[in-house]
Amino acid sequence: MNALELREKSVDDLNAQLLQLLEDQFKLRMQKSTGQLAQTHLLKKTRQEIARVKTVLQEKAGN
Repeated sequence: MNALELREKSVDDLNAQLLQLLEDQFKLRMQKSTGQLAQTHLLKKTRQEIARVKTVLQEKAGN
């Protein structure tokens, strides 16, 4: 999801999405540490998506 789509969402939706992404990131890290994660690029994608959501939340907090 790109930043334009995120900006259209409400703060509550963004917080819910952030929580889900953090849970996904935790699961991916655990899979990596146990050697079960074959698609390591998902860690980077999840981290970038978290940053996008946090950036939009900061923008909305400033308004």
